[in-house]
Amino acid sequence: MTAQLDAGTTGEGDATAPAGTTRRRRSARGPRAGMPIRRGAGVTLGLVTLWLTLLVLLPLIAVVGKAFDDGWSGFWSAITNPSAATALRLTVGLSLIVAIVGAVMGTVVAWVLVREPFRGSRLLDLVIDIPFALPTIVAGIVMLAVYGSGGVGPDLFGTRLGLFVTLLFVTLPFTVRTVQPVLLDLDRDAEQAAASLGASPAVVFRRIVLPQLRPALASGAALAFARALGEYGSLVFISSNLANTKVASALIYGKYQDAENPLALQQGAAISTVLLLASAIVLVLLDLVQRRAARRG
Repeated sequence: MTAQLDAGTTGEGDATAPAGTTRRRRSARGPRAGMPIRRGAGVTLGLVTLWLTLLVLLPLIAVVGKAFDDGWSGFWSAITNPSAATALRLTVGLSLIVAIVGAVMGTVVAWVLVREPFRGSRLLDLVIDIPFALPTIVAGIVMLAVYGSGGVGPDLFGTRLGLFVTLLFVTLPFTVRTVQPVLLDLDRDAEQAAASLGASPAVVFRRIVLPQLRPALASGAALAFARALGEYGSLVFISSNLANTKVASALIYGKYQDAENPLALQQGAAISTVLLLASAIVLVLLDLVQRRAARRG
């Protein structure tokens, strides 16, 4: 009985308490409970900002600033001299071709792994990640052992085809690993319905599957392009000092090794800035593609 009276008294007290008092008590408890969360979030945001500034923003700002040490005219002269212009055209052109070919073949490989599994497909799935695991120097030695002078394959040393094959090797996993999970998650009911209505496999793929793969394809191609754009370690073994096979990364390295040229650092930074700008443009385009795909839902 006493407990019931106590409970009733307590309930009556709560019921007769002014509504504003209850709201004030609740609002007083709310901010105190929320303040540590907001303070912790602020500390985390500050730490992330500092981390990214030290690791990413400051080095990029330093490179761009060095590129304009001699003003716009010095920057323009550095990137338009014959050796730099040839290296930049070769690098950007090869990277674009590698991204396109890699997107097509990466989609084919992902399709085989997901839709047409076979005995040994798990081994193939592991092999695809080898370029990720190998240091780039080791990848260069591997390609030299196959395509270099005296290798088991055709001699591609010092040729643009050799550079192309090497870049395909190091960028192989990007499209495969971006397309593969999308294929795994696709609902196949629409494909089966289209096939039952007489649509050919090619039409089903082009009308139903491909539109859903486009964001993943764009992501894989962009990553492959960015990787090929700055690749150096694997190319140094298969390329030569000839101007028609010297990529931009090799030219930049040579500039920084040229102690006798007082403008070498500025010229190397200028070429690096062009590569940085090309990568940034590709990443912005990729973000636009992904946003458009997200809006379409």
